Amino acid sequence: MLTLERVYQAAFVLDKVARNTDIVPARKLTDKCELFLKTENLQHTGSFKLRGAYYKISNLTDEEKAKGVVACSAGNHAQGVAFAAQKNGIKATIFLPSIAPISKVEATKKYGADVRLIDGIYDDAYTAAVKFQEETGAVFIHPFNDPDVIAGQGTIGLEIMNQLKDVEAVIVPIGGGGLASGIGYVIKKLNPDCKVYGVQATGACSMSVSFTKSELTEINTVSTFADGIAVKKPGELTFDMCTEYLDDVVTVSDDEIATTILKLMEDQKLVAEGAGAVGVAAVLFDKLPIEGKKVCAVVSGGNIDVNILSRVISRGLLTEGRQTTIDIELHDKPGQLRDVADLVASCGANVVGVRYDPGGENTDIRECKLRISMETRNKEHLCEIKEAFIKKGYRICDV
Repeated sequence: MLTLERVYQAAFVLDKVARNTDIVPARKLTDKCELFLKTENLQHTGSFKLRGAYYKISNLTDEEKAKGVVACSAGNHAQGVAFAAQKNGIKATIFLPSIAPISKVEATKKYGADVRLIDGIYDDAYTAAVKFQEETGAVFIHPFNDPDVIAGQGTIGLEIMNQLKDVEAVIVPIGGGGLASGIGYVIKKLNPDCKVYGVQATGACSMSVSFTKSELTEINTVSTFADGIAVKKPGELTFDMCTEYLDDVVTVSDDEIATTILKLMEDQKLVAEGAGAVGVAAVLFDKLPIEGKKVCAVVSGGNIDVNILSRVISRGLLTEGRQTTIDIELHDKPGQLRDVADLVASCGANVVGVRYDPGGENTDIRECKLRISMETRNKEHLCEIKEAFIKKGYRICDV
């Protein structure tokens, strides 16, 4: 159902609408491979979803356009459909799960769409959207399980092959599988030797499970802050295509995703949402056999809610060991806090908080416990600080 001709046609249609996003080197992120980032987080609407949605809508007949379009989304597809509908003068009704970030909901409304929030996750919004389509006759714009949508996403594969002709591996985020299907198809058709890997969140691993079982599988629940890929079940078409064109599908944890978002901000000056960062996370946390290769990871979106960004940064700092606490038992006497602070400072760390608790039942009545919150360089640095305390005769409660 998908051909290269169809993808090239999509590229022609999208030429004046979508950005040909840059591929940037990411030398600071890893020295294990030659890593490049395809910056779809800098696409119009902040995500790749614009491509598939616009190409699909561009192919509608006048009669279909008159009926309007309906879609369901965790946020990015919603913006893509709303943008495309606005450009084509079509009424759009978008169903979003109630867990969708406020920023994505408001952005969708700004494109003129009729937004309807549904309790639950993406799959619940999908059910409501299908019911609406049956009742009204509006054209359903599926976020991933549609040949035109997949062709639109596949234009990213064309750009990668033009921008990085000798690429040896391409890493793609997976939710429902439309992006991975399109890119995987194009890459394998143009360069069969290039590896294509899909990455999911551990808490939303429906394609990973399906890929491993070689059987389309629905998982019972999804749990991840990477809302853009929180899908219980892949599409039939995308499952078939991912099975044929991907070399493997791996998963990364929410802690690994959070750490990667932090690294992208610090080292690359790029803002990625959870779904957009999973491919880079797979590189940073050694999930794939890519050592020494020229690798392109697709950063698929940057629409992260600012209300959760601070939590993500804090989690990333904790995961890297750069923001931590230790508990110390010591005799309660004058000067102890000063000595503790001096020892931390001498190790090159920074005390940002101290909590004092007197000794509890069955402890020496003269003892107390100090909980010290610190900024450190990494986990190795924390270990050095603990060793310094132990050498000075302090007792670390968590050792």
